[in-house]
Amino acid sequence: MPRTDFNQLLEAGVHFGHLKRKWNPKMAPYIFMEKNGIHIIDLHKTVVKLDEAAAALKQIAKSGRKVLFVATKKQAKEIVAEKVSAVAMPYVTERWPGGMLTNFPTIRKAVKKMATIDKLNSDGTYDNFSKREKLQIARQRAKLEKNLGSIADLTRLPAALFVIDVQKEANAVKEAKRLNIPVFAMVDTCCDPTNIDYVIPANDDATKSIAVILDTVTAAIQEGLAERKVEKEKEAAEAAKGGAAAAGTTTASKKEARPRMAKSSSNPAPAAETETKAAATAEQPAAAEENSAAE
Repeated sequence: MPRTDFNQLLEAGVHFGHLKRKWNPKMAPYIFMEKNGIHIIDLHKTVVKLDEAAAALKQIAKSGRKVLFVATKKQAKEIVAEKVSAVAMPYVTERWPGGMLTNFPTIRKAVKKMATIDKLNSDGTYDNFSKREKLQIARQRAKLEKNLGSIADLTRLPAALFVIDVQKEANAVKEAKRLNIPVFAMVDTCCDPTNIDYVIPANDDATKSIAVILDTVTAAIQEGLAERKVEKEKEAAEAAKGGAAAAGTTTASKKEARPRMAKSSSNPAPAAETETKAAATAEQPAAAEENSAAE
């Protein structure tokens, strides 16, 4: 069953491409027609491609890995920050920091620097600095928060990249391809889809178009996270059940062992009584022979 309704995409203006003179011939398979000098995207193919991308993103989220969203264009900043933060995924809405993926350890150092500054505030060391030093540290902290605050929880390379506007985020796509990280992207008629693993042909300039695509994508990620949570709870319940069963088996074996030990300790007494009776029986004929001899 499709995740997205055709009419919903149509109402959001997802089908509007760029001017015919600005088109990229490699996008020809996704173009339906040309009207008034503007290319119209085939929404039937958009629905299919969007469903494929959503299914793949769901599996990534279910496996516990992260998807990094990249959208630095003005129309997409607020929408991405709002919708992506709701599913606890990292995102970049300011300038793409060069080498963010290919030089990831350096980026992590910058993120840790924010934590160090926060620690200075919490332990009181910050109060010992001069007014000028405090101002410099505050400015540095604000700059780091603006550029890297949204990826503070990204402790390792992301499993995938979701890009809005492939032309504008060309550096991010290059870094991802260099590290063999799969790229999901909204691709307009003026863009080159060659380096994109999951192409979603769509209008990447309109706010409504970006919002409707992100709604589908984030809903798929949320499903994956929910299924992961259910599986973890199920595994924990099974582990607890297995532990309880093992404990019950151990207790039962101990209870069975005790009567056996008592039974074995009580065996010597009947054996002694049997030997005493046998000796008495043997003595009786001997006493009878002695009496007859005496007579």
